[in-house]
Amino acid sequence: MATRRITTYKIQQMKRRGVSIPMVTAYDYTAARIIDAAGLPMILVGDSMGHVVLGYDSTIPVTVDDIVNASAAVVRGTTKPLIVADMPFLSYQIDAETALRNAARLIQEGGAQAVKLEGGKSVAPIIRRLTEAGLAVMGHIGLTPQHVNRLGGYRVQGKTETTANEVLEDALSLQEAGAFSVVLELIPAELAKKITKVLDIPTIGIGAGVHCDGQVQVFHDMLGLDPDFRPRHSGEYATLAPIIKDALVRYGQDVGAGTFPTDAQSFFSDESRVMPPIRNALEPDN
Repeated sequence: MATRRITTYKIQQMKRRGVSIPMVTAYDYTAARIIDAAGLPMILVGDSMGHVVLGYDSTIPVTVDDIVNASAAVVRGTTKPLIVADMPFLSYQIDAETALRNAARLIQEGGAQAVKLEGGKSVAPIIRRLTEAGLAVMGHIGLTPQHVNRLGGYRVQGKTETTANEVLEDALSLQEAGAFSVVLELIPAELAKKITKVLDIPTIGIGAGVHCDGQVQVFHDMLGLDPDFRPRHSGEYATLAPIIKDALVRYGQDVGAGTFPTDAQSFFSDESRVMPPIRNALEPDN
């Protein structure tokens, strides 16, 4: 019997019980398997893949097909987490029916259990239409990377009394529209605390301080996979880029020197010549 996935109801119950909600991005099967084994309750198949996987300058070029394919890979690599798929730029802003068609692809083809879209009051009618159709929707306010050209860069939002009130109103409108949760990105910690207290639904912070109900981080950022950049809001849980580079350098040197592969990594008509046998690296020592 397949393991039952965490549901949006369980995520909301975590807020009510005061249990913090860790979330991380994934874009491929292998990373998803690792996250699944770590026991994290939610995975975001984010359009951040535009930066960290596809090499774009922004998330804007990411397509629905990109997210569908990545979501399907992540779903295949997991059994327990709730999978939330990002709706890319202009996949939901045109009209509600276009949004519904694209969201349906992320659920039906990608296998995600929920979708996420950016914006406040302006997208509340879209969220309402999606939720009325039976979809689970996560909101995203504060810094909305798909609007980077309008915002003039990646800047902290809600720093003045006026703009802080606008962010709060956005949060309330998304909750009223039926969102099961909302991401708060790059807003002052005191504003995030206020929104978290006011909302009945969970807040998931990224660069929004400690008082959110949960946190989300980009997989590549928190593991230090980019040797040249780590955002200020990212936790430093590993610095893997130099480790991976060192492994690749040593591999190149071994191939160049003729010391890889050895008989242990080769196959022969008479397999008895392969000594000693290859031991599974995951097997415990006796």
